[in-house]
Amino acid sequence: MNYSNGGEGGLIVDEPFYVVCGNEIDMFERAYDARLPVMLKGPTGCGKTRFVEHMAHRLKLPLITVACHEDLFATDLVGRFLLKNDETVWMDGPLTRAVRMGAICYLDEIVETRKDTTVVIHPLTDHRRTLGIDKKGEVITAHPDFMLVVSYNPGYQSVLKDMKQSTRQRFISLAFDYPEPDKEANIVSHEGGVTDDIALKLVFLAGKIRSMREHGLTEGASTRLLIYAAKLISKNIPVKKACMSAICLPLTDDAKLIETLSDLVSDVF
Repeated sequence: MNYSNGGEGGLIVDEPFYVVCGNEIDMFERAYDARLPVMLKGPTGCGKTRFVEHMAHRLKLPLITVACHEDLFATDLVGRFLLKNDETVWMDGPLTRAVRMGAICYLDEIVETRKDTTVVIHPLTDHRRTLGIDKKGEVITAHPDFMLVVSYNPGYQSVLKDMKQSTRQRFISLAFDYPEPDKEANIVSHEGGVTDDIALKLVFLAGKIRSMREHGLTEGASTRLLIYAAKLISKNIPVKKACMSAICLPLTDDAKLIETLSDLVSDVF
């Protein structure tokens, strides 16, 4: 992604390619106008991150993205004191930078992070729009342009990895899914550099695989994986090998399932 300042936190210079699937753009813009926090729900690799990048470019807002994980602490978001030239200096975290500068802060897969970490975002999601920095005794009022966006994959819900209601009900929610076949083929063709015919077959293959979820697959073939396969094909890797490496093998380690997926690839191509 090309940012105006050479690094994340600047404006996105080139418009990210995005295919509209519903009223998501209008809803996001209205949410921004009302300064409402937004939650994007949908399966892995269906375009949530690309949508946020597209909207940041469209709204002419800087974008700061945080990939959430189980070892992400509140200090990783807010900031910490560091030693520099024998002095203790404060370093803002990504969330604090976004709050100060008026950027979109995108917390990707927020359900992966620690429950006590998500608490720090609560004052930013209501009428207060503030961020407390306990270590400095400071409370920052968010820049008027600041927007908080989070995403998560409902397919990973479990007792241990689900979002608390006290957090969920602080966001408006936009539901994402894999695009309709013709639109998904358009995306795969454009991003993967293959012909429309190949793209349509990859999408058809994905549809077959997604219907197998009740037979042992925890996730269906994402649009992202289809693009990976298309890119391999565009580099003259044989179609079946490309599909096995980019689609089938990443989805499962089960030998019988891999054999079934391999047969599907042979049937489609």
